Amino acid sequence: MVVDDSLVIREKIAQILESEDYEIVGTAQNGIEAVEQFKQLKPDVMTLDITMPLMDGLETIQAIMDIEDSVRILVISALADKATLINAMKLGAYGFLCKPFNDMDLADALEELVEDLI
Repeated sequence: MVVDDSLVIREKIAQILESEDYEIVGTAQNGIEAVEQFKQLKPDVMTLDITMPLMDGLETIQAIMDIEDSVRILVISALADKATLINAMKLGAYGFLCKPFNDMDLADALEELVEDLI
C-alpha cells in the first residue's frame, strides 16, 4: 500500500514497487484514507509519508499499529530530522527513506524491510 499526499510521488513509488514485483493493493493521499483502506485490505507492507493533510504520518502509524502491529511500514519523507525518525520508529515504523530518492534507494529499502518475511 502506498500513502502520500502527492500523486506524482504515489505513482513513482507504485511504479518502482511493481517493477520489483510487489503487488500494490491500494493507495491513499492522507492518513484517514490510509487507515480506512488498511482495515479492508490488510497489506503486509506500506510506504507512508509523514507530512500529509487531515492525519499526518505519525498519527497514521499509531492508528495502523492499533489495528495490526505486524505490518511493515517504510516511512518515505522529506522531513528527515532525527526526532521525526525516532518517533516514527518508536510508533512502529520499520524503516525510513528520505526524499528525494531514486529507484535503487527504494528497492534496497524495501528489500531490507521484507528480507525476513521471504
